[in-house]
Formats: sequence, structure tokens, C-alpha cells
Amino acid sequence: MRAIGLTRFGGPEVLEPLELPEPRAGAGQVRIRVHAAAVNPTDTMTRGGTRPQADPPPYVPGMDAAGVIDQIGPGAESRFELGEAVVALIAPQGAYGAYSERIVVPAESVVPVPAGVDFVRAATFLMNSMTARLALDAMGLSTGDTLAVTGAAGAFGGSVVQLAKADGLRVIADAKDGDRELVRELGADEVVERGDGVAARIRELIPGGVPGLADGALLNERAAEAVADGGTLATVRGWQGPAGRGIKVFPVSVRTAVGDTAGLARLVKQAEEGALSLRVAKVFPAEQAAEAHRLLEAGGVRGRLVLDFA
Repeated sequence: MRAIGLTRFGGPEVLEPLELPEPRAGAGQVRIRVHAAAVNPTDTMTRGGTRPQADPPPYVPGMDAAGVIDQIGPGAESRFELGEAVVALIAPQGAYGAYSERIVVPAESVVPVPAGVDFVRAATFLMNSMTARLALDAMGLSTGDTLAVTGAAGAFGGSVVQLAKADGLRVIADAKDGDRELVRELGADEVVERGDGVAARIRELIPGGVPGLADGALLNERAAEAVADGGTLATVRGWQGPAGRGIKVFPVSVRTAVGDTAGLARLVKQAEEGALSLRVAKVFPAEQAAEAHRLLEAGGVRGRLVLDFA
């Protein structure tokens, strides 16, 4: 079975085609013939060795897969049919990752592809939108509250903006000049210049500070400066503070939600309704995964890069 992975950690050049044993679906599992897999920042962390690995190499990255069910294990027959188009949220470990021609996944991590959506677009949204959902749920803001979002033009930040608007929140987001229109189209009510001093610019709009902030730009304590005393800050790379002034810091990890079938299904419905945009930046043949990683790490990608396994 064809996969794209690595046998040593390093730069994009360590990614290479691999031949792995074809997996078989066990109890409560389904096997997916992968057509498309998204490239996410977490994949570059796996490749670079910054994520602990319990298993020996090879390692196969990838958290977002879209494809067709081609094998159903005992206990999963009631939810799926052979040939059904699905998307899956995957917690990669060792040779288990989305950059594979076939992957066996717990049935609870699999939901139907949004209606009318092709595999490439379908592969772009589950990981980032579920992470955004976790951030919003952790902060627990109420309808009408104001949320600030840093890194709003990125995949996580953009998902936060859209889901926050669906929740009835007022959103202040950051953007560079070239991204202002995009961020407004995603639903931001106010847009401030990103970069150094963004917290002060948010404070100019909300002098007392915002009750919640989702930090997609990894500003950590610098983002906390925009948060009101006793407010909340959601972070995505494990930063836990302290932030001071009674601010509660919530590090969110999508790995805690890979089995949240109801939550995944809700995101699919929101994608069908247009509340979530499925943004594709560029599609690469799977064998060009190294080029996709180089492009992602160069920065400025708007939308997801996708590997084509079809």
C-alpha cells in the first residue's frame, strides 16, 4: 500500500513514498480508500520530530482524510455502507496517518462528506474547525459577547471567526492589509492590523479588554494583554500561562475530540449550510508532499494545501 511518510525526522526532504502493509478493519472500525488528505501545521511538527512518538519509524503524518469506505469491521455495519463517501479526523501515531492510500479508522471518527462537496474540499475542514469548536466551547462566551481572534486569516483562526458568528458573538479579528477583505468575508465585525501591538489595537476598540480571545497567531502572553481581567484565552500549541489578572488559559487539543461523532456531524452540517468555508489553496500529487510542506512553512498560505491520492 502506498503512503507518504518518513523514516527520520527533518525538513520536508525527509518525506518519501513508502510501501506499507495494507490494513484491515477490525471491530468498530472502517477502512477508507483515501482520495485526499489535507496538509496541516501539525503535520510539519510530526515530520520535524517535535511531537513525541511511541512507535518506531516509519511515521505517516496527516489528520484530515476524505475518501470512500472500502471495508467495514464488525459493529460498524449499522452506520456505513461500502462505497460511501466520508471524511475522517485522525490522531496520527507511528505509521497511522492520513497520508496513506488506505487507512483504518474508528467508526466514531468518521462522518459522511458534506453534500455536494468533492473529496479535495472535504479534506480541508474537520481538524481546524473542530479545534475552533473546542476553543469556543472552552471559553464559554454568551450570545452577544465579544471575541477577539488572532491569526484570523489562517485555517484555525478563520474557522473560529465563522463558528463564533454562527454562535452569535461579536468578532474582532486581526489581518494584514492583503487579508482584510478575506477576514471580513469570513464574518469579522472589526478588523485590526496584525503583528506587534495587536493587543493595544484591540484595547482601542474595547478599552476594558475582550472577555475571550482565540490565539491562532501563537502570541501567548502578548495576546493575553487584550483580554479583560478574569477573561479567557484559548491557545493551540499547549501554552498554559500564567496570564495574570485572573485570566483563564485553555490549551485546546483536537486529539481529545477525534471520537466526537456528534460534534463532527455538526461541523459537516455547518459546512453544508455555508457557515464554514472549505478553502483550498493548492492541490499537490501525493508524491509532492515535500513541496506542500515547504509552501506551508514559508507562510502566507490562505486555505488548505491538499494531497491528491486519487
